[in-house]
Amino acid sequence: MADNPTLQVEPRTDFGKGFARRARVADKIPAVLYGHGTDPVHLLLPYHDTFLLVKDNPNAVISLKGLKNPAMVLVKDIQRHPVKRQIMHMDLLLVKADEKVDVEVPIEIIGEPMSGLVANQDLLNMEIFAPVIDIPEKIEVNVDGLEDGVVLSVADIKLPAGVEAKTDPEAIVLSVAAPQEADIPEAPAAEDETAEAPAADASAEAAE
Repeated sequence: MADNPTLQVEPRTDFGKGFARRARVADKIPAVLYGHGTDPVHLLLPYHDTFLLVKDNPNAVISLKGLKNPAMVLVKDIQRHPVKRQIMHMDLLLVKADEKVDVEVPIEIIGEPMSGLVANQDLLNMEIFAPVIDIPEKIEVNVDGLEDGVVLSVADIKLPAGVEAKTDPEAIVLSVAAPQEADIPEAPAAEDETAEAPAADASAEAAE
């Protein structure tokens, strides 16, 4: 296991929307730290370093420096701007190295089923109970060589050592089937454009 990434943080003593706005202008993220029965601690996080830590791992475990006592935290919630998607606020959960936590991780399908088949994914994320020091960033499901009609539920997925599924074990993760072909509209019947040649009536008058 690699060492946890570290962030240098600073306590936050002022509050209100005005202060939060000024903090963001100064490239700081307002955050709150709580857990293990402690009083909430309000912090400011460096925007760029924090963004890099959580952009690919929303369940990042981080060591904080700059507090009275160093702390290990789990990113519990990230609030983003609805349009710009920039980080507006974060919740951090105080954790210990020997405990397990509930987190949600994405499911990623790898491999290819038998020729001509596709794996249709029904479940995108899974709730798990995992060691703080070994939270998987994703759960991989290998579909190599699976045959038509195979259905995998949460109970069928092999999880890393020490990780338990919290999602309903009967929830369907994926199914293997032939791809559905789009209905192809039938071409309209060609109209018979053959023009009928007009018949010329020749009337012969009998001369008397």
